[in-house]
Amino acid sequence: MTEARANRKRLGKTKSSRYQLHSDLALDHAVALVDTVCCLAGDESLVGNGKSDEINQLRRAIEVHDTPYLFDQLMVIFSLQGISDHAAYVYMERHGRVTWRDLKRATTSPPRCTKLRCYWTFNDCGYQKGARTCAELKILPTCPLPKHDLRNGRLNQTAYSLFLFIRDVTDGDLVGWIDQRLDQAGSGNTRGRSTRMRRTLIEPLRNLFGISDKVLNMALAHVLTSAPSTKPQWLETGVNMNAIDRLVHAFMHRTGILRRFKAQHAYGPACYEKDGCAEIVERIASLIDARQFNPSYPQFFPRFVQHAIWRYCAQLELNICNGNRIDDRYRCTNEGCPLFHHCDRVALQP
Repeated sequence: MTEARANRKRLGKTKSSRYQLHSDLALDHAVALVDTVCCLAGDESLVGNGKSDEINQLRRAIEVHDTPYLFDQLMVIFSLQGISDHAAYVYMERHGRVTWRDLKRATTSPPRCTKLRCYWTFNDCGYQKGARTCAELKILPTCPLPKHDLRNGRLNQTAYSLFLFIRDVTDGDLVGWIDQRLDQAGSGNTRGRSTRMRRTLIEPLRNLFGISDKVLNMALAHVLTSAPSTKPQWLETGVNMNAIDRLVHAFMHRTGILRRFKAQHAYGPACYEKDGCAEIVERIASLIDARQFNPSYPQFFPRFVQHAIWRYCAQLELNICNGNRIDDRYRCTNEGCPLFHHCDRVALQP
């Protein structure tokens, strides 16, 4: 080996060692902060092993492959996008909720609009509730899609997109489709198994109209972790579903976690890309044993860690780290925060 090559090799090792040290220090800082958050805000009943009526009904629906019930539950969660949960539930209580049976009745006769013929033709619908317009304005008065009094036109499109996906792609059996996908993804090499199983559900469902990765992860986590014990793959996949919303992203920014990992990014799709919030949460979760909070939890539980961060920040939960408590033009001054003396207190809008 020439002296130049030897020098380059030594330099490469030095850079690699420095990078690893930097990464380890960043992870130590993140784990110290988030472990405290989990102790304060961790939900000890996050996995659906309780005896609440809602969980029991959902578990029973999974056992008997009750597609209409699962559709209805998913649409409730999808309806929480873009508005506070309280406001969304108030609207649904006043105006009703769209159900599987509503859409099945609406699509009994062949639709005049070609977009509603099947899942693969349903695109560029363009329905806007306020403007009463769509891509096929001439036949709008006879179209079934606007008949449902949802909060906005995007939700109407989401409802039909989900309905057509379940009807046409899963042959009306969402539970069977999930079982098949997880069986295929879970076979083979155990390395990366949980990631493969998560992706095998997320990727096709990501094509549903109007559904963000955050809401999709949240909805699937709720359903999968509520499954009966006869479906261990569901739980294994559900505990890895990370719902990265603005609160979680902002927490990762304010505390300096993103900066220390050299992973600063804007909120949105980047949160689920390489070195994004979701990946960092998984790295943190690998060093926090969730069994200390509930012995029935799996040791590695990224969903629990993400949910604890959300509860720590959410206004209707601990209400500590959010834009209502912090002027995001400046560093946080809330000395009452349990993380204050260890947090980097990075301004969100410098």
